[in-house]
This record gives sequence, C-alpha cells and structure tokens, in this order.
Amino acid sequence: MSTIPACPQCTLENTYPDGDNYVCADCGHEWPMLETPDADDSADAVVKDVNGQVLADGDAVVLIKDLKVKGSSITLKMGTKVKSIRLVGGDHEVDCKMDGGSFMLKACYLKKA
Repeated sequence: MSTIPACPQCTLENTYPDGDNYVCADCGHEWPMLETPDADDSADAVVKDVNGQVLADGDAVVLIKDLKVKGSSITLKMGTKVKSIRLVGGDHEVDCKMDGGSFMLKACYLKKA
C-alpha cells in the first residue's frame, strides 16, 4: 500500500513525489509534501471587504451591488445594510440574516459600514 496521498483537487490516486511536492499525473495539480498545520485553519484566515478593511464577527456591512439569490426570485438590493455578520470558512465567507432569510455572501460584494 502506497503512502503517497491522493490528489486533493481531483481525488485520483495517480500521484508521485517530485522534489518537495507531490504531483498529480491526471490533472497536473502540485502541492507541498510537508503541509503547514495552519494552512487549512479558517479561524485564522483574514476576511477583507471590497476596500481592504478587515471584517470581524458582529460587524455591519453594506452591499455594493444588487445580488440575485440563486434558486429564488429574491434580489438583495445595493445599499442594503446588514448588521451582525458572522465569518465562516469557504468561498462564501460571510453568514448573515436579513429580512428575506439567512444568506451566505462573498466579502468582495460588501463594504464595512
């Protein structure tokens, strides 16, 4: 049994070591052999708004453009103020509650109020 891990991108096991990295022969993805323990820790990740200001739990933000909600006819309007945000991991970094319900938003569409 091989100790070489499967590719984190395509999850196939056709990988090999190359210098200080592992390489996937199928998709070409490369990643370091020695992973840093803080690399996947989303609690230490810094989330910044569209202007580069650091966001924190409990901040108030404003939407900078109209956002259509996928799978719904709801549109979140530009200029809407969202109070008491919560930061989470993933590509949609901000969890919030508005009149229309709970939403996960990307920080690139928000500015700190």
